[in-house]
Amino acid sequence: MEEHDPADRLTGNQMEMKENGTATFAQFSSSIRAMVRIRQKYQVMKKRKVELMSAHSYMSQRSTSPKIFTFENLHTPVTVSPVSPRKRKKRKGRVLYPNSSLRAVPTKERSQAKNCLYLLFIIVFLQIYNAIENLDDHVIKYDLEGLEKTLKREVFGQQEAREHILGHLHDYLSTYVHNKPLMLSLHGPTGVGKSHIGRLLAQHFRSVVGDRLVMQYFVLHHCPTDEDIPRCTKDLNAQITEMVKQAEEEEKIPLFIFDEVEHMPSELLDTLRDVIDLHNNNEYLNAIYILISNLGHEDITKFVLHNSSVSTSGRLSLSQELTPWLRNYLQRYHSLFLEVELLPFTLLEKSHVMDCFIDEMSREGFYPDRSHVERLAEELSYYTVGELEFSHSGCRQVVAKVNLL
Repeated sequence: MEEHDPADRLTGNQMEMKENGTATFAQFSSSIRAMVRIRQKYQVMKKRKVELMSAHSYMSQRSTSPKIFTFENLHTPVTVSPVSPRKRKKRKGRVLYPNSSLRAVPTKERSQAKNCLYLLFIIVFLQIYNAIENLDDHVIKYDLEGLEKTLKREVFGQQEAREHILGHLHDYLSTYVHNKPLMLSLHGPTGVGKSHIGRLLAQHFRSVVGDRLVMQYFVLHHCPTDEDIPRCTKDLNAQITEMVKQAEEEEKIPLFIFDEVEHMPSELLDTLRDVIDLHNNNEYLNAIYILISNLGHEDITKFVLHNSSVSTSGRLSLSQELTPWLRNYLQRYHSLFLEVELLPFTLLEKSHVMDCFIDEMSREGFYPDRSHVERLAEELSYYTVGELEFSHSGCRQVVAKVNLL
């Protein structure tokens, strides 16, 4: 069916009304105004419907473009979606390169400091390795292995003291520069091997460093009377100074052995203390001093006899048990003993005395018959504690007994 405009329909009605002759002019104008109002309302409703549909489609779309504020649709209700309380993280934008240029990856430059660091590591390693090799060479020069064999072969019954002496010498001779001299003080009764070890040490060091760097000082021989004390003090100081300077030039460590220290006057002890003072020059600190005496021998004898029933492992702690007492006693005797390493010597058993006889008879060309050796050993006096026998004089009388054969 064809649609006709309302105005056309009204015109037809008017014509019909004219034909009928029943309509007036006022009725005709009111009908026209009503039709115009209806047409305007229809246009407004149609336009509002189109705007609502466009608004809904706009709100449903997700767009990152900025919103532009306008005064259109000001009276139109707009539904706003609820905002989420959790904020979205802002994505970092990618770096875009222009199409006209090529994208080049940055080159990784190698720092020159790493090469210097590697070189430093190599130098330190070589220095440490060279220092270790030099330590071994320095110890080998003094032939401590040969000294150990000599002491084991010729010193009897003093295993603990022998091990301590070798240990101190090895630690001290491992390097040439020191912050203090090595001072060992040997204590014990008569005939237990103190002076014998001193002679063996002097003989060994003469063979490795020379006669000029080894001194054996016997107080009763070098300074027999009190009138000689001023001269002895001056000569001792001059001799030590000359030896340490000579050793410094040759880069060697000298050896000083002082026997019979219990007979040394206080003036000589003071001179020796001043020489080894830590405030002196370095050449005075690179030296070995061996002090030999029988100071405290009575208490050492009592301790050994009292603890003779203890097992062998217990007797090996002689140095640990006696060192504190000896140090207190010797500090009161003279301040020289403040910085020394104390090494007490134990009593010799009868079996050790027999070993001394066998060694001495072999040196003199006698056949060491066992029965003969036992008969000679029986002629000496002993301390008897249970089944153990300790010699009063150690091996001191062995040489005289063998010379009478």
